[in-house]
Parts: sequence; C-alpha cells; structure tokens
Amino acid sequence: MTSAKDERRPAGELEASVMAALWAAGAPLTPGRVQTELGSGLARTTVTTILSRLHEKGIVGRERQGRGFAYFPVQDPHGLTARRMHTELDRDEDRETALARFVAQLSPDDERLLRDLLESGEPLESGEQ
Repeated sequence: MTSAKDERRPAGELEASVMAALWAAGAPLTPGRVQTELGSGLARTTVTTILSRLHEKGIVGRERQGRGFAYFPVQDPHGLTARRMHTELDRDEDRETALARFVAQLSPDDERLLRDLLESGEPLESGEQ
C-alpha cells in the first residue's frame, strides 16, 4: 500500500503541471477546472493552494468568478523562463560574475544565438523580457 507521503511530488513539478493546464486552456480556469484538467487525483484544496502561491509570485493573474477566482497565466512559457533567469541573477550579489559564468557555459550554438540577439538590437515580438 502506497501512502500519501510517497505520492507527493515536488512543488515545482506541481506548479509546472498547473501552468501547463492554464496555458493549454487559453482561458481563465477555476481551481476545480484545473483539477479536472490535471486528472492527477490532486485535491481541489491543493490545486487552490498552488494557484494562490503562483498568484502571490506574480506568475498568474486572477479574476473574480462567482464566489471564487479563475486563474490565467501572466506570461507565456518563454516569458516565464526569462523571468526565472532574472530572478536568479537578482539573487546573486556579483551579477557580472554570474553572467560571465553563464555565458562561458553556453553551447556554441546558444552563444551564436545570444550574439545575434544582442547585435540585432530589435525588441522581442511579444515585448516581454
């Protein structure tokens, strides 16, 4: 018999699953609807907690729907990745060294892509960072 503790998944994995459901929906979803979309046996209260935490982090927005809220992603997956990269840089006291090490570890293809992006000077299509 498997205990509930054995079935627990890391918070990051749960957040990623919830975000995937929101991106796939293309419209705001209530916690109950997210729970249905995930089909993973998570309790609605767990889904609500995850959505509340994502809202506190500014990753999802919410709008009133009946007595509760419906949630929607604030950014697309690429914008969220960029945001996480900025968050990690902001945590480091020596931003220059962190950036230098990041660039030093890029593959040749990624380095070429980064150079092309920096040299183009054009903003991204979506306008997101």
